[in-house]
Amino acid sequence: MKSEKITLPDESAPKRWYQDACGAALALEFVGERWALLVIRELMLGPRRFSELRADLPGLSANVLTQRLDGLERSGVVQRRRLPPPAAVQVYELTDWGREAEPIFHALGRWALRSPSHDPALPLSPVSAMLSLRIMLRAAREPLSMTLRFRFPAAVFTGHLSPTGLEIERGDGAGADVVFDTDTGTFIGLVHGKRPFGAAEAEGRLRLEGDRALAQRFIDCFALPPKLPAPAD
Repeated sequence: MKSEKITLPDESAPKRWYQDACGAALALEFVGERWALLVIRELMLGPRRFSELRADLPGLSANVLTQRLDGLERSGVVQRRRLPPPAAVQVYELTDWGREAEPIFHALGRWALRSPSHDPALPLSPVSAMLSLRIMLRAAREPLSMTLRFRFPAAVFTGHLSPTGLEIERGDGAGADVVFDTDTGTFIGLVHGKRPFGAAEAEGRLRLEGDRALAQRFIDCFALPPKLPAPAD
């Protein structure tokens, strides 16, 4: 008697939650697990080490982070590579296709910030603070061009504002019209809460370098969307 060949399921293949041809359903297959989107967020401004991702996502365990990175890598969203010497360490970065997800964060951010449940006092990673600038940027009354430096305790970014938008890159380049040296909570209070510079400086939470008038014009380029009314009881 001829034995029947049994094919075992491929355990490494992505598991399907929805049998649905909708593109949104397929997107959730890739990024719908808890923490997946936030891992992608943290890679939006360049490659990161595993330890750096853990530090900026403090509620995420090492085991779950490993699972999410593996799943995103299988889906083609994330790739890993080894930096050349002298660093010679492994980093994770978004693929070209993975970087195309940035508009998703813009749309989700603008949508969710209208909720009365949004709490701006909760912790915010440096990358999230930088992406919030790109999300909330509005056209200036007069065209503006400037270079800015954002120095946080564990990260530094350089921004280039022009009439076409705001480009942000990781690193402390040469020359800047304005330098914000602060923490992310204070910075968000300045940008989205319109807190005066002097108040943060008096508390020792801000060191502002460069053209203060230009810094204020930069701050004025951002506005939160109007809040929805709180649901009735």
